[in-house]
Amino acid sequence: MKKTVFDTPGINLLFRAISRVGFWATGWKMEGSPPEGPKYVLIAAPHTSNWDLLATLCLAFNYKIKVYWMGKDSLFRFPAGPVLKWLGGIPVVRDRSTNMVERQVREFENNDRLILIVPPEGTRGKVKYWKTGFYHIAHLAKVPIAMGFIDFERKAGGFGPAFIPTGDLEKDMAKIRLFYSNIKGKREDLWSRESVAVKNPGPAKKKKAA
Repeated sequence: MKKTVFDTPGINLLFRAISRVGFWATGWKMEGSPPEGPKYVLIAAPHTSNWDLLATLCLAFNYKIKVYWMGKDSLFRFPAGPVLKWLGGIPVVRDRSTNMVERQVREFENNDRLILIVPPEGTRGKVKYWKTGFYHIAHLAKVPIAMGFIDFERKAGGFGPAFIPTGDLEKDMAKIRLFYSNIKGKREDLWSRESVAVKNPGPAKKKKAA
């Protein structure tokens, strides 16, 4: 993976200090702890405003973790593109197949440490279904899924539970939905809380013969 702000010693320390002061000055708090393992997919939810990215990066600096995050490719147009990539951004092209899941699985296989942040809603607008790329990346790479959150009502952000995906998408998504049921986004009217569902869960598992 490319070098980012988290690999830039002086700037990293400066941003960490700014993040700590910013959280203290605005009354925000951190809750939960990152998974102990060196690799995992981190859900970023809810995603309802441009403030979500800033809060997420502040949390990363405060937790002293190096993260990469996925965002729509239109965010990475010049002149902001190089800066966002330096901040850990990975452009995602939505309107054509780019084998993004397979590419990120390979990144997990080729790196000893990797934290990949994925916003399942894929947009700040309200959606009917969450995108499940984050789930398939974690399942194929055999890494945990950690439930990250930003709760604007309580001014709290951090980590919820982490789990190894079982391969039963519908069952695991129900677990995820339960965790996020009480989290408040900055724009509640855009928070897709009720959309943590599976549009096409795939064929049902065959029951074993008696």
